[in-house]
Amino acid sequence: MDAGVTIELTTGDIAKQSDVEAVVNAANAQLRSGGGVAGALHSAAGPGLATETRPMAPIEPGEAVISGAHDLPNDHVIHVLGPVYGRDEPSDELLRTGYENALRQAEENGISSVAFPALSTGAFGFPMRPAARIALETILDAAPNLDSVTHVRFVLFDEAARSVHEKALSAVRDETDP
Repeated sequence: MDAGVTIELTTGDIAKQSDVEAVVNAANAQLRSGGGVAGALHSAAGPGLATETRPMAPIEPGEAVISGAHDLPNDHVIHVLGPVYGRDEPSDELLRTGYENALRQAEENGISSVAFPALSTGAFGFPMRPAARIALETILDAAPNLDSVTHVRFVLFDEAARSVHEKALSAVRDETDP
């Protein structure tokens, strides 16, 4: 537990996280279905998700918006547009801002548990190691100031991604412990 926030790292399907209030969508600018996380969430949520989010689009890299979860087993979907690595610059700052804005949406909506994918690491090409470090640093930096959010889960694609996140979490904790 870090400053009252439990951080969990697991592998699995982000569309099947029935014990969290909100899942984070690795969205595209138009908030449409696509590949990867966005495709899985839109497919599981049904057409109502696209209908609800259409008027919210487009969003900019680092921006986060919130919607209902429709047929997903959650209450909310927080849509974050992560940076396309090598195109949206500075990508590390935009990625950090995306996580911060997702947490802000969760706080503003009284959400206690949030499941994140590894934002920008799929089709957007952000290398997993620096992306994991940015994600975990951002959560740990924000933890002391969170009132609603008490549980953050990273739902990762495979064991290799989970291992990278475990190493990043250990490294970041080691650096911040007195």
